[in-house]
Parts: sequence; C-alpha cells; structure tokens
Amino acid sequence: QLALLNELAKRNRLELVRARKFFGSNAVASIVNAGLARLITANAAGDRPAILELPKLPTPEQKKALDHIKQSLDEKLTSNGTTWLLHGITGSGKTEIYLQAIAHCLELGGNAIVLVPELALTPQILGRFKARFSSSVGILHSGMTINQQGEEWWKILNGDRNIVIGTRSALFAPLSDVGLIILDEEHEWTYKQQEPSPRYHARDVARYMAQTLGSVVILGSATPDIGTAFKSNSGLIRKLELRKRVERSGAERDTANVEIIDMREELKTGNRSIFSRALKEQLIANLESKKQSILFLNRRGSSRVIKCRECGIVVNCNRCSTGMTFHQNGGQQRLLCHHCGRQREVPIKCPKCRSTRIKFMGIGTEGVETQLRQFLPSARILRWDSDSAKNIKAHERILQSFASHDADVLIGTQMVAKGLDIPSVDLVGVVLADIGLHLPDFRASERTFQTLTQVAGRAGRGSGQGNVIIQSYMPEHYAIQAAAAQDYELFYDAEIKYRKAMLYPPYTKMIRFQLEQSNYDIGAKESMRFKNFLNKVVREWDMTSVQVIGPAPSIPHKIKNSWRWHIFVRSVTPEYLIDKIAIPPAWTVDVDPESFS
Repeated sequence: QLALLNELAKRNRLELVRARKFFGSNAVASIVNAGLARLITANAAGDRPAILELPKLPTPEQKKALDHIKQSLDEKLTSNGTTWLLHGITGSGKTEIYLQAIAHCLELGGNAIVLVPELALTPQILGRFKARFSSSVGILHSGMTINQQGEEWWKILNGDRNIVIGTRSALFAPLSDVGLIILDEEHEWTYKQQEPSPRYHARDVARYMAQTLGSVVILGSATPDIGTAFKSNSGLIRKLELRKRVERSGAERDTANVEIIDMREELKTGNRSIFSRALKEQLIANLESKKQSILFLNRRGSSRVIKCRECGIVVNCNRCSTGMTFHQNGGQQRLLCHHCGRQREVPIKCPKCRSTRIKFMGIGTEGVETQLRQFLPSARILRWDSDSAKNIKAHERILQSFASHDADVLIGTQMVAKGLDIPSVDLVGVVLADIGLHLPDFRASERTFQTLTQVAGRAGRGSGQGNVIIQSYMPEHYAIQAAAAQDYELFYDAEIKYRKAMLYPPYTKMIRFQLEQSNYDIGAKESMRFKNFLNKVVREWDMTSVQVIGPAPSIPHKIKNSWRWHIFVRSVTPEYLIDKIAIPPAWTVDVDPESFS
C-alpha cells in the first residue's frame, strides 16, 4: 500500500490495470476504501480507461468557498433559498467546487441541476461529472433526439438520476428534491430564451426555484454579468472569490503571460498579414516544441464583405438587409447569409455595373485557416465553429481530436473560449479583439471583455505558464486593457460608471417592444403610432421616470423579407407601464433584453 501511495504521489494518477498489476488488487482496494485514493471508472465509449488518482485537496480559497456552500446546504440559511456568486478567475478550480458541493448535496438526500450555456460544452463537463458520480448523471439538451430526451426524462422522473446536466431547458427536468442549482459561466447571454416564447433568463428562473424550494444556487463565472456583480456588491447576492489559479496537483499558480499587439503599428512597418510578427514567432515556436495553440476569431466564414471596387456596391442578401459572407468550406465556394441561410454563387462580375473588380474584405475563421495553412504548411489544423460542427457528435469529435493532440492548432469562434481544459495548450492568439466593440449595444464592452478574458484562460493549464497574444486596432480600450490584465475589478469600475452616467442597467430596467412587418410603409406608420400611444400613457399616468426611446430600425433592419423596428422603455420600474396598456398582437415584448439585434 505504501509503495502504491508513493507512486501516486509522484504521478497523481495511474491506470487501474497497471496499479493492480504492479501493486496488487488488495492494495488498490485498501487505499480506495480508506479514502486515500479515488477510483474513476472507464467511460462507456471505452476510449478512457479506469483511473486511480489521489483525491484533490482544496486550496485555502476553495475550502473557504466550500465551507460556506456546505453550510447553506446544511442549514438552508433562509426559507427563501440562498444564491452564491462564485467569482473565480479562469483555472481557479470552480468545477471542483461544483463537484464537491454536489457530493455534499447528495449526502443530504438532495439532487442537483447543472446548467451550461451552450450545447458544445456538455461533452466536456459531462465527462468530469460522470467520472465522479457514474450512472447517477443525466443529460438534457436540444441536440438529443425526441426519443433520447423522452428516455432520459423518464429516468429522471423515476428517480434513476440524481444529477441533471444540460442547457437552460434542463431547469424544467422532472427532478425531485432539488437542493442545488449551478449555472456555470452565468454571464453568458445564451441563458436567455429568445425564440420561441416565453422569453426567460435561466438565472432568474433558478433563483425563483431556489426561493420556492429553499434550494441553493451557485452562479459561477470568471467574468460575472455586470448585473450579478452589482447585486453581490449591494448585498443582494452572497459572494465567494477564487483569485488564484490551481494546478492539476492542487498547487496554486500564476495566470498566463498576456501581450497586446497594436495592429496599427504592424501596418506601419509593412506587415499586412492578419498575423502579427509576435504571433507568427510564437506559433512557429509552439509547433517546433510540440505544444498546442488556439487561434480565436469570433466570426465565421472566409470574407465578411464582397464589394465592387468600381461602383462601390456591396453584395447583400435580397431577403435581409445584410451583406453575404464568403465561404469556401470543403472547397465549395459560395455566399451565405448568416441570418436567413440563403446561398448564392460567388459573383465573377458586379451585379450592378458588371465590373470584374470584385474585392473580398474582412476575415472569418475559414480565412484564418486558409492563411495559416499557407504560413504553416506542416501544422495539423482543426477548425471549430458552427460550420464545421453542426451537431453534438461533431463537437465531441473535434474536442476529442484536439485533446488527444491530433492537431497542433485549433481555430475557432466563441466555442473555444468556454470551458476548454487542455494542459498542452501553451498559446492563445486573438486574431482580432475589436469585433463586437462597435455594436450599438450598451453591453458591447462587457461582452468583449468577457470573451477575451475567457479565451485567454485557455492558455497555461499544464506545466508551463502559457502565453496569450491579443491583436487589436483599439488596444487602448478599457475592455481590452482589463482583459489583458485579467482584472475584473478594473473593468467593472469603468463599466459601472458608464452605465450610471447613461442610466443603463443595472441602474434601470429596460423593456423592448419589437415589430415585424412585411410591408415597410405599414411597419413605419405602426411603429410611430405605438410610440405616440406609449408616450400618451406615460403623460396620463404622470410616469415621470419612464422614458420611451425610439422607434428605431432593429439590426438588421430586414430579415427573411420582414422589416423590423423596436421601441425601448427605460425606467427603474418599467413594468408599471406594461400594466396600463394592452399590447397589440403584432408586437413582441422582451423584458431585460440580452440583445438589441
């Protein structure tokens, strides 16, 4: 037994077959039964063997957080439930806290729901939870067939599952005795249900369930939603912090090195590539040292804009008021509308003036892949976006391939920014950090900061510290500076001042009314009529704090041959206005909208 424990101390984990072969089955059974080691069973697919590993001892920060959570589970501190914000930097061990909190909840006879913001994240987190809790883990998400969902639903209803993992709809699983609800990456806007109605935010539903059931909610994030952080700073939500990264052995460690590259200076020195000199050098060094790299760009396709250099026309979708994106996936060149899905052939001549001077402008993940193959022809490259992964199996295949080091570089959209925990990733390169900063949305800076911070957290999860290179044409922007510094407080302080000055949430609430109309003139008249009606009600009821904003064209203005307008109502209590009016059937209502598009 002592020899086995010494070997585990050196390696941290051993394959069960090898442990039994060299140290004997009795020694293995003894240390497992004594709680000195943990057995992780093989997965159903057979591609991961059974593992014997040392139990992870929590760091002082983790232990403090766990003690608070366990106490609230033990005592149910309030009959209205308890909500914790678990604010931990990337790599600080939030998932381990989830696992131990769930284990404590199960010991008390309760069950747990774990939400992830995207379908692509379910395979990653499911593997860790099944390794710890085996067959008691169920899964529910839209990527499952109706039969699969139905089968899992009945297993949950019959008590065969103690833990349910899934996207936002998993909240409504028929799980009894829910003692704990976890929202991983609670800041993600995908927790908001948009279409079809009813529109709801999983965070709000989880807190309501906790109040009703007396449960505990954990909102976990390295970059909490500004509204959530505001509530915690105001004492409305309890806060737990993890400020240090944790190695796989359990030791604390530093965050990755981050460098911001000013792409304006690269242009001045004659570099017109999408890759800065620093990023090129680091990619080459990683390839030579057999380390893996991630390149992030939050835009798919090859070229974003197709423009005639003679007359200036941009090739737009004739069903939507947006430009079409050039794709060459699998060698098939086509133009694709990202809003309605319409496709058309790539024009050789301008559809207006017949000039052949067609310019392809902008860049997407396909374009990054093309240029990277030219620059590093020997590199094994994977691309992970909604074009290359159209279902859950494709997501799993790409993730497994990269985790197995079958590729040197992974290029991806926001999927690569969330939850990836691959030790051999030494470099993360952000090709263009500015995407999204210019959107007409008061959350644009917040989304940029969150995405950059999350993707930077993918580097340096192994033995090395890791490197992050952020390329930007606006390197002085506070969202980019704070993300590079991995400093949430720096960003929060700047952003909350802006929100307060502009009377944006969390200092007010907003309601969005949206109209869709196939006839432009009718839609324009109706939007003005409804705006005037709202203002009239505001005056009649003396709602001096209520502000009606608009109407304005939605972005995009036209989708699938329907013109769109929206009107915003802003106030501390805008629901008072809702109570006084009958909303016309043509208008949709979104309380606390997550998107202005």
